[in-house]
Amino acid sequence: MADSMMSKAATMEIPINSNGDSRNLAEDDSLEQAAKIQWSLREKDLQQVMVSGPNLNETSIVSGGYGGTTEGIIPTSSIKGSNMHHASSNSSMTAEEATRGVAVEKFDIMKKWGLNTYKCTKQMISERFGRGSRTVDLELEAQIEVLRETKRKYENVLRLARALTNHFYSMVQTQHALGDTFADLSQKSPELRDEFGYNAETQKLLCKNGETLLGAINFFVSSINTLVNKTMEDTLMTIKMYENARLEFDAYRADLEELNMGPRDAVTMARIETAQQQYQIHKDKYERLRSDVSIKIKFLEENKVKVMHKQLLLFHNAISAYFAGNQQQLEQTLKQFNIKLKPPGADKPSWLEEQ
Repeated sequence: MADSMMSKAATMEIPINSNGDSRNLAEDDSLEQAAKIQWSLREKDLQQVMVSGPNLNETSIVSGGYGGTTEGIIPTSSIKGSNMHHASSNSSMTAEEATRGVAVEKFDIMKKWGLNTYKCTKQMISERFGRGSRTVDLELEAQIEVLRETKRKYENVLRLARALTNHFYSMVQTQHALGDTFADLSQKSPELRDEFGYNAETQKLLCKNGETLLGAINFFVSSINTLVNKTMEDTLMTIKMYENARLEFDAYRADLEELNMGPRDAVTMARIETAQQQYQIHKDKYERLRSDVSIKIKFLEENKVKVMHKQLLLFHNAISAYFAGNQQQLEQTLKQFNIKLKPPGADKPSWLEEQ
């Protein structure tokens, strides 16, 4: 269609002016119009290609330039796949390196732990059979032994106080049931109404005073339990850490002494330097924990005196007031130590359930 129109434009008759120049102008105009028509047609074809053109994923890149052979054509889809392959390989390599780093770190930790365990076990066996030397702080060791003996005695006091609480609770419950029975019989036995009534009132009064005493004893047991199983136990945990640090310190000290007795070549000197660093680290740890133990034992002793002074005074006054039948003094003892009894019918568990 474009060629036919071009031919028509070329064979079209154009009027000639008198000067002979207008023929060239008309000829130029016709050629320009034909070029515009051909350009519009090519533009339409280009728009059609843009609308329904090939998919970008199916296009190719010619490596050999215009007119190159087909061997030089590289599909773009292969380029995308190659990039994705490189990205996935890089990510897999990064994950593998991270996993390898974690494994190496764990291996180093296990290696250090195994070496430390070996040295400490060797030192412990040497001390057990009397072949190795042991660092001893005589004053601190004596304080630790006194603390352990004190804890054993206080545990015995706690056990007996709990047994007393359980037995006394059973007695109070029996008195309560006996008082109810006397009160019932007082209503059903007219000839013994007064006698049953007196005993019912007495048992109820004893039951009330017994519950008050139970509150005091329960407070005593709770305070002793805190002192023994929390305060003393915390100090003993620090003592256990101190003893482990002492064993490690002696193990690395013995290792350093053994290396110093050997030859002084380059390899041995490097090992001696490393052993010296480890020795200093464990020495600092040992001295720090020794200081912590001394301070905790001192504070524990002061706290123990304060707590037991208060609790022993409470226990004595409450027991004395109860068995003397002095209800007013018994109640005053609880107020003095800020002990509040649970009101009857409360939903909270009883003191026995809390044990």
